[in-house]
Amino acid sequence: MRAAVLVPIYESEDGLRVIMTRRPDDMPTHPGDVVFPGGMVDPGDEGPVDTAMREACEEIGLPRENVVEVLGGLTPTHTRSQTMVIVPVVARVKRPETLVPEPREVAAILEPAISELLDEATWESREWSPGRHMWFREFSEGTLWGATAFMVRELLDYFR
Repeated sequence: MRAAVLVPIYESEDGLRVIMTRRPDDMPTHPGDVVFPGGMVDPGDEGPVDTAMREACEEIGLPRENVVEVLGGLTPTHTRSQTMVIVPVVARVKRPETLVPEPREVAAILEPAISELLDEATWESREWSPGRHMWFREFSEGTLWGATAFMVRELLDYFR
């Protein structure tokens, strides 16, 4: 199965920020996880960019026309189930005045500054299974970890 997520980056008064969401606790998959807006590729989608833009519009109300420039992608990543491949699409966006969370899919919208994410003191590497470590970062809204943490860490390499 394939999915795509949008990694929306925008410029604010205090620097670059990225838009993420926390999934509701009652979701059947990845409940409560901090993730990028995204989802499964639909048959009518014209590829991962189209999927990512459609899902961001549905989940947080980010209009397609606010995707100013697709900057590229990050490494396609498997979820912990290993049955799903997620294609991350990085884009420069114009943040609308209001983001509107779709309550069935989004419990909270997070907008951390890239400078905050670059602070290594806010990250923790934990042993997930014997010999396998995973990155975790706590927010007041929830925990960033797993495939999304892998994507964020790869994104941050471009800002170091």
